Amino acid sequence: MMKLIGMVMMCMLSFGAIAAPQYIQHRPLDQRISTPVSNVSSSTDQLPIITWGGDIATIFGNGNQRSTSKGSIFDKHGLKFKLVREDVFANQVKNYLSGKTPYLRGTLGMINSASYLLSKNSKTKPVVFYQMTWSSGGDALVVKSSVKKVKDLKGKTIALQADGPHVDYLARILGDAGLTVNDIAIKWLPDLTGTDNSPMAAFYENGIDAAFVIIPDALALTSGGNVGTGSEDSVKGAKILMSTKTANRVIADVYAVRSDYYQANKTKVHTLAKALMEAEEALGKLITNRSSQAGAYKKAMMASAEILLDSPEAIADAEGLYADCAFVHFDGNVKFFTDRKYPRHLEKVSREINVGLKQFGLVTGKNALDKANINYKQLKTGLGVTSVAQKSRFKKDEVSALVARKQQQNSLEESELFSFEVYFKPNQKSFSADLYKDDFSKLVDLASTYGGAIISVEGHADPMEYLRAKKKSQPNIVLGRIKQSARNLSLSRAQSVRDEIIEFAELKGIRMDTAQF
Repeated sequence: MMKLIGMVMMCMLSFGAIAAPQYIQHRPLDQRISTPVSNVSSSTDQLPIITWGGDIATIFGNGNQRSTSKGSIFDKHGLKFKLVREDVFANQVKNYLSGKTPYLRGTLGMINSASYLLSKNSKTKPVVFYQMTWSSGGDALVVKSSVKKVKDLKGKTIALQADGPHVDYLARILGDAGLTVNDIAIKWLPDLTGTDNSPMAAFYENGIDAAFVIIPDALALTSGGNVGTGSEDSVKGAKILMSTKTANRVIADVYAVRSDYYQANKTKVHTLAKALMEAEEALGKLITNRSSQAGAYKKAMMASAEILLDSPEAIADAEGLYADCAFVHFDGNVKFFTDRKYPRHLEKVSREINVGLKQFGLVTGKNALDKANINYKQLKTGLGVTSVAQKSRFKKDEVSALVARKQQQNSLEESELFSFEVYFKPNQKSFSADLYKDDFSKLVDLASTYGGAIISVEGHADPMEYLRAKKKSQPNIVLGRIKQSARNLSLSRAQSVRDEIIEFAELKGIRMDTAQF
């Protein structure tokens, strides 16, 4: 996809200046859409998809075709669909209301932004029944040189797609930095990528300080993810301030269905959820074994490249889309929909989203989502790998080297999300964790949301004993012993804090990655 975007932009530059972006006045969906509610058509089952790596599994499950092919995973479950790519969410909502399709495909934030409008009629109230993925690198905040950290966004202007996947991402980032929507200005764009009316195109304008874009656009703007040189498609001094590689539990991709259709077709909807899980699993195995199944792998990627990117040759771009998402599989769906201890469950993420949507003035009433009543014990039958193996996202030596380098450059605080101090009594390496429950709770919440972030714990010891000994001209061997004792105490204190945080998280049913520290 990066190559595709690059080719489009280079062609535009070759034939003349890029047209100025046409910004729009963004209003709530219920003030813009007046499509009357109609019953779902019985003649066809359209299933919307969007340009996202998770939808490659949907295409694969449909037999690598727009219309369900014989012998495909969907066909074996008695499902027949026509896949319709629709990246303009407002158009999806219109099709949903008019009965052209009973389904909505988007991020949880997009579904929430429409839920007030759709819940005005009980027939069309959305029922979320399936989580596909979390974005784990596919979305980024690109900034110009005047922005060093998130707090620097105060007073700045940000380019953002209306009704798109980044509205709740921005709200979460602002909230965690202690800012609100009143601290920034937003320029709304109708398109996500590939046009003059996208955030990437707006980022070239002098009045834009930051933009939320998909990762291929972010790489182009920043000279491959470094610092923009100003050549080709890059902007001089531009950099990626944050991406979902760090905030990898913010943007959830889901499917929802109309309430009236769900009540009449529960078995079919539940079967679709299972078929999607099977497709995820089968595609994952194919990708793992692609060297021995090169023909089948190429067929799947070419089909997805054609359906999602309008070119069967854009295989590398389709592979990039797939790499930027994390499928949650069966176990992830169980946690998301049923486990209230899971820190990123449906209700909690929806509450966060709605706080942000209200700040932006994009909802005018109470949002309401239902969730499907799925018997997951029954659904599990026949599935093989039900979850992704718990592997560390971090390499300990690389994490240590990165933190050390940032300390030397005095830049560690630039990307800081949250910090607090723990106090010890003289010469003690233990402390009362009860005094820091609120801090621990916020840290665990942030670590659950920003699963790619590093947690840095610094230990310190009082230098007075060393300074007094030095003043008394104690020999170097004594000074060295005192200094080493202070270092040991500092390390023990840091380890004590880390261990208490991990134990605190475990009591809440949350597993923290020790390599993240």
